[in-house]
Amino acid sequence: MQHALELRDLTKLYGTRTALDAVSLTVPPGSVVGVIGPNGAGKTTTMRLILGLIRPSGGSATVLGADPWRAGPDLRRRIGYLPGELRLDSRSTGADLLEHFGRISGPVDGRFRSELVERLGLDPSRRVGTLSKGNKQKLGLVQALMHRPELLVLDEPTSGLDPLVQREFLALVREAKAGGQAVFLSSHVISEVQHGADHVAVLREGHLVRSARVADLRDEAPRSVRLEMDHPLTPAQARALDLAGLEILTMHPAPGTPDGRVVVEGRLSGSPAALIPLVAELAPQDVVIEEPDLEQAVLGLYAQPVPVPAGARRGR
Repeated sequence: MQHALELRDLTKLYGTRTALDAVSLTVPPGSVVGVIGPNGAGKTTTMRLILGLIRPSGGSATVLGADPWRAGPDLRRRIGYLPGELRLDSRSTGADLLEHFGRISGPVDGRFRSELVERLGLDPSRRVGTLSKGNKQKLGLVQALMHRPELLVLDEPTSGLDPLVQREFLALVREAKAGGQAVFLSSHVISEVQHGADHVAVLREGHLVRSARVADLRDEAPRSVRLEMDHPLTPAQARALDLAGLEILTMHPAPGTPDGRVVVEGRLSGSPAALIPLVAELAPQDVVIEEPDLEQAVLGLYAQPVPVPAGARRGR
């Protein structure tokens, strides 16, 4: 199966500064890859390389089987792009711009375009200059989606959108995936990637510090655990819980319970499979094991040391 997008050691230098350092990543058809990273991580640079807007300093990008730097308009018509900084003619109406973009991108199903407009709550009769940031973002999403491209490249797609429209956007992403389209999106919002993507790539200062399935990264994320016991843990019980992966943070009397109950709070990394049988033996009065915190896992990756840029190692 040919990948919709394949990056091999993709590198971009600006003088002595390495904006992107030997990034390798694939996006199969019918999948959603979310790229997470702080400002300056290289997310937008990656997208501009994918679109052929800038030339790589090293490595390669293959988009729908073609080199985007050498390919012409035919390739770009097969891509739907939403830039992070959307600039539109303020004098035109939304309808005029959608007609204009439709002529550029190729055949557009008018009924599907109208459906997108309705689902996102866009009024296309208004001039762009009168629209809020959120409504301009809706217009940008419609133009990216309306020609049903094989590959969607979306830079911070929910910026400025209210929660209900964000939910509708995620539904549209799931429908695109079900229809065989590939989606490559970047976001600062970790929960957005968690709910919308199959795979996550974490960038930091131009380096790909982790690439994994969202489910795998969630399984590695820490969980908060709370046990309410009718007696304090013995040293042996505490050691057993520690061996099962539970880091005990506090043990204190349960509030409002004069019968000697205690609350044990801790953090669990990895699967709870080894912990659950031990907890059952302790027969606690109450047990709470929270969902994995993907945000904490990603923030931990941000804190990892950044390697020496490959460009620097090559003396470029």
